[in-house]
Amino acid sequence: MSSIHPNSAGPLRLITVHAHPDDESSKGAATTARYVAEGHEVMVVTCTGGEAGSILNPAMDRPEVLENMAEIRRGEMARAAEILGVQHRWLGFVDSGLPEGDPKPALPEGCFALQPLDVATERLVRIVREFRPHVVVTYDENGGYPHPDHIRCHEISVAAFDAAGDPDRFPESGEPWQPLKLYYSHGFSKKRMEMFHEALESRGMQSPYDEWLKNWPADRPDPGERVTTRVECADWFETRDKALLAHETQIDPGSRWFSVPLEIQRDIWPTEDYELVRSLVDSPVPEDDLFAGIRAPVAVRPAV
Repeated sequence: MSSIHPNSAGPLRLITVHAHPDDESSKGAATTARYVAEGHEVMVVTCTGGEAGSILNPAMDRPEVLENMAEIRRGEMARAAEILGVQHRWLGFVDSGLPEGDPKPALPEGCFALQPLDVATERLVRIVREFRPHVVVTYDENGGYPHPDHIRCHEISVAAFDAAGDPDRFPESGEPWQPLKLYYSHGFSKKRMEMFHEALESRGMQSPYDEWLKNWPADRPDPGERVTTRVECADWFETRDKALLAHETQIDPGSRWFSVPLEIQRDIWPTEDYELVRSLVDSPVPEDDLFAGIRAPVAVRPAV
């Protein structure tokens, strides 16, 4: 049996779930800015406070910054959310850090990556049931890159997508609400790097991608090949960059992030790219819109 999904005819709602503050600005920010500009509601959920992050901008590498990292990153996140026009919620867990070395050290006790799956999922389910998104966006099973917080973010996002509409799961955490579509974001594409590399070199400009491309393992798949949905958002690339620069501790204005001029980006790759992994509505791929199939009241197929 199918039913009419409520509120699908009005402003649509999107939640993006991220591991740390700054992830929302480096992954899909132009898409969220576009949807806000079009009158839709967007909420960013940040799983951790980014407390374990290093200072990656030399201009911010000062003792007083390192001593107040958690507070400073909260302020950076607030500025980025304001620039993008999104609503924002903290999930409230502690950054796990990125373990390095051989052997790698144990993760710190109580960190996000070590939280029981149901504990972390329940917090996200509460937000989903309160905000009632039609679409959820998160990372793929590799976390976009294998940071333990990114992988945990993927796990709880998928679990919350499946649990939020089930009245038997977390019954004390709000009225059930079933999102209609789940996406993974895919900003890391070998083909995209190749095209930017060629565009820069053909214009006599230095490319930051040469060594990266030369060292790409022959057996490593290109995540870009999984893309089903390309959202045109070039008009919001400048907004994306402003939001990214709001994370001053994490982003060096002279870094690789800004090595490709916006006019080249808009010409060569004017989209942000996603993989549709769950859909309860008819939405044939390829798509050009995360809300494809939800523009009018729709009959929802039961989840399988």
